[in-house]
Amino acid sequence: MPTERSFMFVAWRELRFARGRFLLIGSVVALMTLLVGFLSGLTGGLAGQNISAVLQLPGDRLVLQKPTSDSPSFSTSAISTDVVSTWENASGVDEVIPIGIAQSRGAKAGSEDLTGMALFGLPSGNQQRAQGAEYSDNELHDLVPSADNEIGLSSGVAEDLGVGVRDSVTISGSTYTVSEVGGDLWYSHTPVVVLTETAWSSMNQAMGGTGQPTVLAVTGDPDWESVATQTDTEAMTILSSLTALDAFMSEIGSLGLMIGMLFGISALVVGAFFTVWTMQRQGDIAVLKALGATTGSLVKDALGQAFIVLTAGIGVGLLAVAGFGTLAGQALPFLLSPLTTLLPALILMILGLAGAAFALRTITKTDPLTALGSNR
Repeated sequence: MPTERSFMFVAWRELRFARGRFLLIGSVVALMTLLVGFLSGLTGGLAGQNISAVLQLPGDRLVLQKPTSDSPSFSTSAISTDVVSTWENASGVDEVIPIGIAQSRGAKAGSEDLTGMALFGLPSGNQQRAQGAEYSDNELHDLVPSADNEIGLSSGVAEDLGVGVRDSVTISGSTYTVSEVGGDLWYSHTPVVVLTETAWSSMNQAMGGTGQPTVLAVTGDPDWESVATQTDTEAMTILSSLTALDAFMSEIGSLGLMIGMLFGISALVVGAFFTVWTMQRQGDIAVLKALGATTGSLVKDALGQAFIVLTAGIGVGLLAVAGFGTLAGQALPFLLSPLTTLLPALILMILGLAGAAFALRTITKTDPLTALGSNR
């Protein structure tokens, strides 16, 4: 009497003797994995160049000015002195840090080669120490200078300008000495430069701004909604504040849509292949059922085939993603991590097996009596 193990032998036999078909579908799966993985890595890299500095901001909530007819935005927010004072005096607030953010261009002193940069203004290192503030493992606060005539540069700006510690940089007509270099920090695809709060305010006014901080980093447990309503502001968590970055949602949404479509195409391609393959095997399936094979064993047999093909194809695709991603990272903002490689691969595996399982509905409907029909 045939056993379930003997029916599994059929799957391995088909993999050996129909190598062309399975190599074809395996190659398609590998290509889809490469496309999804590469696009995921590019999405992660672009997101990092948009939000990495914002994710380093301190506080439990970020407070932005709330326009009357629009959503809060980092590019238009300006917090007045009265609003800062109200938040500082609100019950339950432990700390309020005014932070200024603006876009500008600068150059190495004596050079005319300008580089775009995002200017962040935070309390000086001396002020933070006087207040007893401690920020461990925070790249943004590591760049905060101690004096108004100093600046901290992220690695991207330092590389673009070709400067290091103790070199001079000119920004909007003012010259500063580089006190710190480090941290691959970006804001809206622009590398970050950190000034003291006072220096940032003066520069912002020189650039035609108000000199008022852009956002407040508030720590504590106040009645967020009540204070926000009172001050015409909006208190947002760090993650929710990312929606206040111009073009962030549209950029990530567009790339996410493409990734989702690739996932759907992958499921359809795998499902279509195994649908055709199952239809071609319908007579053989009927014979196996006539010999005593259960529907469950045949489903396991077919899903085992699909799992082997998907594992091989996805494995090759992941190797290609790692190789091309490493090369692309030298010229493009590319993030190579488990989130952009293993997670998409897992989703592809699940969707591929789901597509294959849908194609196997023929197995459950096959009548073993057809094995004795005239077409045999």
